[in-house]
Amino acid sequence: MIKAEQKPVDEILGFLDAYKRILLVGCNGCAAVCHAGGEREVAILAATLRMARKKLGQKLEILEETSPRQCEPEFVDALAGKTEDVEAILSIACGVGVQALAERFSEIPVYPGVNTMFMGKTVEPGVWVERCQACGNCVLHLTGGICPVTRCAKQLLNGPCGGSRDGVCEIDGETPCAWQAIYDRLKATGQLDRLELFVPAKRWGRESRDRGPRTIVRGDLKQ
Repeated sequence: MIKAEQKPVDEILGFLDAYKRILLVGCNGCAAVCHAGGEREVAILAATLRMARKKLGQKLEILEETSPRQCEPEFVDALAGKTEDVEAILSIACGVGVQALAERFSEIPVYPGVNTMFMGKTVEPGVWVERCQACGNCVLHLTGGICPVTRCAKQLLNGPCGGSRDGVCEIDGETPCAWQAIYDRLKATGQLDRLELFVPAKRWGRESRDRGPRTIVRGDLKQ
């Protein structure tokens, strides 16, 4: 899932300095799972912002809403009745949600309340780690289910560099070498022969974002 963390309150207050009535919108999708933008975080952030503005002798009226998912048009449309007379919208969804609101409510300034960090997994409560960069051409079938694009500091696709020592990356002494992990995994599953398969250089211009936003079209679903 997408992982995010709240922006510093002072930064958010700076966004809202010129406004007296805003709509604060959370998201019960990924942002809620990582405790950055769900219903609870909406309530806490709204109270924090009101208190901060009150200390400055300035009133800030905040309408609170939490969308099931800010990346889906039907849920964004459902917010239309909440935007009347608001001067700005503060979204604590991921960057996709912020942009979805900005596109739908083009006449209202929309600001991000969180920093979208990465796609990752939960290690333990309160700890998330990146596991996918959405590069567009998955090679996990060749690497034992361990992503070298995400987990190798040099994003090497065909084995380790010469810098790792004792299974640790030379870039960061606390980071395990991704290719050591890949080797150990392939050895454990009897698939070491996959290390002999050459992985061609990625076509970043086609598979990544160098040509602008990527689009998936499913003809069987498209209306």
